[in-house]
Amino acid sequence: MTRKHGSLVHDEEINSAAWAATRGAVVGAAKWGIFSAAAAAVAFQFSPVYRGLTVQFKVFLQMSGMAIGSMIEADKRLRAHELHVRHYKRVVRDAEVWRRYEQDYHGTSSKEIETADE
Repeated sequence: MTRKHGSLVHDEEINSAAWAATRGAVVGAAKWGIFSAAAAAVAFQFSPVYRGLTVQFKVFLQMSGMAIGSMIEADKRLRAHELHVRHYKRVVRDAEVWRRYEQDYHGTSSKEIETADE
């Protein structure tokens, strides 16, 4: 599907992809932040080198882990969302092809099929 000029704010597909990436980024930052905090606690307990670092550098290390985690998880969620959207579009496309096949070869219209189901 080609996009036409206009507002992307109202494009449901783009909005759902953005929300999937956002949720992934938040979850990834939380997961990797917890891991980074645990690693910092272990390093503080056992490493004199880590204890000698400045507070600013320790914060930088913590935030670096969170940033990397958010990027990795956002990418993972976005790829999963893309796969889901492709699968959904393929199912819709195949259903339309099947509907046209039934109309062409069975001589029934969609209204006749709907009334036959009732």
